[in-house]
Amino acid sequence: MLELVKQNVTNKNLFNHCLAVESIMNATAREINNADEQKWAIAGLVHDIDYDMTADKPERHSLEGAQILKANGFDADIIYAVKAHNEYHGLELKSPMDIALYAADPLSGLIVAAALINPAKKLDAIDAQFVLKRFKEKQFAKGANREQILACTKLGITLERFVEIGLGAMQEISGEIGL
Repeated sequence: MLELVKQNVTNKNLFNHCLAVESIMNATAREINNADEQKWAIAGLVHDIDYDMTADKPERHSLEGAQILKANGFDADIIYAVKAHNEYHGLELKSPMDIALYAADPLSGLIVAAALINPAKKLDAIDAQFVLKRFKEKQFAKGANREQILACTKLGITLERFVEIGLGAMQEISGEIGL
């Protein structure tokens, strides 16, 4: 799977984003009873597999990815979660995995932006409270859709806990993602 992502995601920052979302999904699955950690992590890893192709075509983003995943034999629920994470399509979030991916995607961007405004520019230099303060600043990391992040509450996870989960997961792989 990692090789498939590497074949399709050539931008290093985007690849690191995929790794970050994978880690958040894995950690979120651990928080949820009966969630399949491996499946959730895979969904996070492959969620932007088509972004290099569709960056200027939001209406195609995640649909192209779904085709790549289907052609490579991925499970239908992973494919659906990937399609549903793009709010452009307005697809129903049917499962906890769909909701988690929808929320984890912008959370990773918010956390990276928060780390980058810290003088150390490292994930280990920030804490969840720092990220939560940035969450409340509407002009900060405008691309990190706050409503999407708040979908975590549909999983029974508070915003505060979700930020802790996401930041902790990303701190565990900070060396891999260069932060």
